[in-house]
Amino acid sequence: MQQSVPGGIGPTVAVTEDIQKVVQSVKADVEKVAYRKFEIFHAISYQSQVVSGTKYFIKVVVGDGDDYIHVSIYQPLPHISNKPTVTGVQRDKKLSDNIEYF
Repeated sequence: MQQSVPGGIGPTVAVTEDIQKVVQSVKADVEKVAYRKFEIFHAISYQSQVVSGTKYFIKVVVGDGDDYIHVSIYQPLPHISNKPTVTGVQRDKKLSDNIEYF
């Protein structure tokens, strides 16, 4: 996993297998927030911020064409053993939209 500076947001990087697993683990929660079921749900890039755990800002392709969302996920420190939590969803995004803090 890509590391960021504590308190700061790291650069946008390609998704790793570990990040894809985190995204898949919260798919049902994202669907509830977005009021939509996703047949396609594949993360393509992300930024991270270290904050007593890690906050991820992830670009996810959710449909054919230029159909994307941005998902904010908080993953607690490993010793806490809580699952990742969806903290925000931005809908109606395009591939060209930059990931921003939200």
